[in-house]
Amino acid sequence: MTISTRPPRASRAPAPSADGPAPRAAWRTVLSRLDARCTPYVFIAPFFLLFLVTGLFPILYTSFVSLHDWDLIRGQGDFVGLANYEAVLASDSFYKALRNTFSIFLLSSVPQVVAAILIAYVLDANLRAKTFWRMGVLVPYIVAPVAVSLIFGKIFADQSGVINNLLMGVGLPAIGWHSDALASHVAIATMVNFRWTGYNALIFLAAMQAVPREIYEAAIIDGTNRMRRFVHVTVPMLRPTIIFVVITSTIGGLQIFDEPRMFDTGGQGGASRQWMTMTMYLYELGWGPQISFGKASAVAWLLFLIILVIGVVNFLITRRIASSGGPARGKR
Repeated sequence: MTISTRPPRASRAPAPSADGPAPRAAWRTVLSRLDARCTPYVFIAPFFLLFLVTGLFPILYTSFVSLHDWDLIRGQGDFVGLANYEAVLASDSFYKALRNTFSIFLLSSVPQVVAAILIAYVLDANLRAKTFWRMGVLVPYIVAPVAVSLIFGKIFADQSGVINNLLMGVGLPAIGWHSDALASHVAIATMVNFRWTGYNALIFLAAMQAVPREIYEAAIIDGTNRMRRFVHVTVPMLRPTIIFVVITSTIGGLQIFDEPRMFDTGGQGGASRQWMTMTMYLYELGWGPQISFGKASAVAWLLFLIILVIGVVNFLITRRIASSGGPARGKR
């Protein structure tokens, strides 16, 4: 048997070709970088596409309609410029609707935020059947606005309403819920608060549960009672959430339509338009006896600008309060 003494050949690695591993690795690196950079935009793109179709385009198209004498059947008419805006701003109904809208908005939004924070604070405590109570506050939000308006319309009825029957039962005079402007605003604001307080309470509850428990434990060790912990610990930690709720409440409150529309059978905002809101005035111009899509579009754009300005002011004020920390910082 012959044993070969020749050394084994060294295996040579094949030379990389033009389509070899190196170009593939570079291509994978490029794909991974594109994936990291482009994937977030792909995920949020459907929202912006939907907003472009259902939000931005109607806004721009409404501005175009507001500059023309637009008819329901004939469509686009003559270009009138700012004549529709001048006619709307010269109308007494516009200022009455604007006053009613702000009145109902203030009567609903301010108590709503305060009540939502208090309810969330109670729900954050050690209650039995927590899930039941937390889901229970969301039930009014599920109820249809028309159903809420019909139910509260019976409660706030002038002649046979539940509240007036109770008042007259104890010898007090009845309240003209549909004849007095302030009383009608309170009734409509009550409907709004009934629907949205529980929804906002759950938002505040989620924010409260995100507060680190070590902060509360430190406050308890320092000897602070429950009320001081709520005022000096809980509320300051909720400032970002309060900003969000205030802004969304402002946008929704200035666009209120369902509750005042269904407050009576006429749906016109009262005999003297004492609870007619901006959206009801817009609806009346667009589908009322004297249809004018141009004026209705002008009202829509004026309402948009009002909401935009108030939203920016709310954001700046609340952000300033949040950044300052308030005068209570550092107190026990």
